[in-house]
Amino acid sequence: MRIELATEPGDPQRPNEDYASVAAPASGRGGALVLLDGVTPPPDGDTGCAHPVPWFTARLGGALLELSAARRDMSLADCLAEAIDRTAAAHGPSCDLSHPRTPQSTVVAVRWGEEAVEHLVLSDSVLLAERADGSVAAVLDDRLDRLPDAVTALRHRVRALPPGSPERPAARREYVAAVEALRNAEGGFFTAAADPGVAVRAVTGSSPLSQVTAVVALTDGASRWVEVFGEGTWPDCFALVRKAGPRALIERVRAAEAADPEGRAFARGKVRDDAAVILAEW
Repeated sequence: MRIELATEPGDPQRPNEDYASVAAPASGRGGALVLLDGVTPPPDGDTGCAHPVPWFTARLGGALLELSAARRDMSLADCLAEAIDRTAAAHGPSCDLSHPRTPQSTVVAVRWGEEAVEHLVLSDSVLLAERADGSVAAVLDDRLDRLPDAVTALRHRVRALPPGSPERPAARREYVAAVEALRNAEGGFFTAAADPGVAVRAVTGSSPLSQVTAVVALTDGASRWVEVFGEGTWPDCFALVRKAGPRALIERVRAAEAADPEGRAFARGKVRDDAAVILAEW
């Protein structure tokens, strides 16, 4: 089996808020991978919590990986719910876990055994799966792409304003507030925060091991090679990672970001973003 992963902060002066890890038992009878993308709060925004996002992703990711690998009697959704519960319990009494900006993240989890490959995707990180016939399928939780028209219009307005213009900060604050109101709410989208109930909102599934030959998990800082820069399709992205490895994809993303340093040609929330990629091939 081939397992490779790479992760890199968008800004070397800031901690990486992504988490990527793999458990491959020595018995060779199965394994699991977990990939998280921490939600960055606004620079001037209160989160109601004493802990930074990297603390949260490390705690949640570690708990989810342990449960996914060790508790095969539990579904991945149940593992996520339990991991969220454990992480919430690790917060201190001064942490307001009901705060809408309490530390939170996207989630991708994959577990494989002798017979099946299970998957879970929550929010906008991406899972690519290669089938036995060579085709590549993208497993997506696309609720962020289906927000109400009014919120989409706000996003387009922000992106239409030139970077550095006096109107852009206020427009961006309005857009961020509108998105936050839809996070973990009916009609909006869901992330892993402090409520274990969101686990049932994840996109989940299972396939016979004989029908899946490899998977690639990507945070949106890496998937922007496809989704933002349009450098290729999902099968192209998968082929790049399989041939050259996860680091090569991140390097391609960094080159695209560097070619558009102010985000004028390719509008995006962050000019450079944390990126993480995991490849697991049977």
